[in-house]
Amino acid sequence: MKVRLPALAVAAVAAVAAAGDAPPTVTLSIVGTSDLHGRLLGDGDRGGLAVFAGYVANLRRARAQDGGAVVLVDAGDAFQGTLESNLNEGAAVVRAMNLIGYAAMAIGNHEFDYGPAGPASTPRTPTDDPRGALFARASEARFRFLAANLADAASGRLVAWPRVTPSTVVEAGGVKLGIVGVTTQETLATTMAENVRDLRMVPLVDAIVREATALRNGGSTVVVVAAHAGASCKDVAHPEDLASCDDGEILKVARALPPGTVDVIVAGHTHAGVAHRVSGIPIVESYSYGRAFGRVDLTVERATGRVTGASILPPRDVCANVFAGTERCDAAADRGQGRAPATYAGEPVAADAAVAAALAPDVERARALRQRPLGVRVESRITRAYAEESALGNLFTDLMRAARPRADVALTNGGGLRADLEPGDLTYGALYEAFPFDNRFATLRLTGAGLRRVLAANLSQSRGILSISGVRARVRCEGDRLEIALTHDDGRAVGDREVLTVVTSDFLAGGGDAVFPDAGRATIDDELIREALVRQLEARDGVLLAEKEFDPARRRLDYPGSRPVRCGQ
Repeated sequence: MKVRLPALAVAAVAAVAAAGDAPPTVTLSIVGTSDLHGRLLGDGDRGGLAVFAGYVANLRRARAQDGGAVVLVDAGDAFQGTLESNLNEGAAVVRAMNLIGYAAMAIGNHEFDYGPAGPASTPRTPTDDPRGALFARASEARFRFLAANLADAASGRLVAWPRVTPSTVVEAGGVKLGIVGVTTQETLATTMAENVRDLRMVPLVDAIVREATALRNGGSTVVVVAAHAGASCKDVAHPEDLASCDDGEILKVARALPPGTVDVIVAGHTHAGVAHRVSGIPIVESYSYGRAFGRVDLTVERATGRVTGASILPPRDVCANVFAGTERCDAAADRGQGRAPATYAGEPVAADAAVAAALAPDVERARALRQRPLGVRVESRITRAYAEESALGNLFTDLMRAARPRADVALTNGGGLRADLEPGDLTYGALYEAFPFDNRFATLRLTGAGLRRVLAANLSQSRGILSISGVRARVRCEGDRLEIALTHDDGRAVGDREVLTVVTSDFLAGGGDAVFPDAGRATIDDELIREALVRQLEARDGVLLAEKEFDPARRRLDYPGSRPVRCGQ
């Protein structure tokens, strides 16, 4: 399937060719985004799809002047996360991406979160399609959704879904360019299990090699991978220096690919920064929530389509206005010299009025709900953490247990905590962004020994930490064994055979994050956990204090060192 790029780029190439003085090489600017998570709007001067569209428009005009082109690729997790997007199951995001002119998008793990089209997040009747919302978005897109490493578990064949393909082809600047889409091997464990239970993962390297080979055999001289798999580098200013990078999934993939397989990788999933060359492959990843974008400029021979150079740019912040003398709009860049309009590619950046107008109905629809007061005030920031105990995780599990007073224990996962609660009067919108998932309560029964096994497994890995309410765990190494002593909040020991009623989310109870090995033993209720949190907060009144929710000197999970906890090493 071929995708036509915006008319501006096509017309520019034609004009240069007509002039009879086309240079021997063409510049293709590969622009990458990922992990938007429904952030249609900016936060102050930072982010926002209409402003991002202005950056892209400036770059397209620059490429039009030299006969080149811009290819815009997203690495997934575009929809889930805000009221403005979730109320329409990502339709507003697709509408904006159509206008901005995306060429392709990889399907990420959170693209499966909505489940069937409509309010249910998992199938409720035999006729419910567990991927109905995803397919609806794919049908609306003027670009391809890509999934090269998702297969049917029963047959082993790649998925054959409407408007979803393993790869796609675009023509840009007179060059035939193929785009492959893959997603992290963690996908099936990091979304709603009921929506993906019939799928299995194909290794990323195998999928990329297969599709890239087919694309090149079909005449594509440039191959780009959109990968919802990433890494993290602290230094994004020096592309050849990997000293600050972790050994993330996409770096391992790049090192395993045969030389010459692909020309660029646009990465995602880890919400981090990458702007590096790994085994000769430029890789860009630009954080999350629309705050920045990545870019690689390829120099391509017109006659042969061969890539002769690749310039990797650091992630560029999306800013309506910047602090004077910088290209940034985050508070850390403030030098006390005031703000100035942002410029890019030699021009002032202007927010795209068509994109803003297309999003306006969804923004307005969400406004009243977002501003609804919950009757409590946050006195000091309630912070979240993915990998360790946090004030937000403790608060939410306490509220979950209060909402289900017969429960002895409440558990939730670090990956479900998405934003801090900032000081001020708490609104529904702020709570929603902190907990945007439509997870429902799941109740199950565990013995004390069973709960210890669950906690030990979680502490021994690097997935999101389990926040806990109702018990405390003191973890110590006895030789090469991890030993956990559990006590109730009142100090009573939890015995091995003591049966505990545990409330958690349907995501975890269904196998998410591999927390509960015996999925399916839980009773699922219809109430959304988020709505129960709201009820509890509205009934509580008063103030929220971070120091009351989390005391570093008296942790609920007291373990040696840092996670993953390793004994005998």
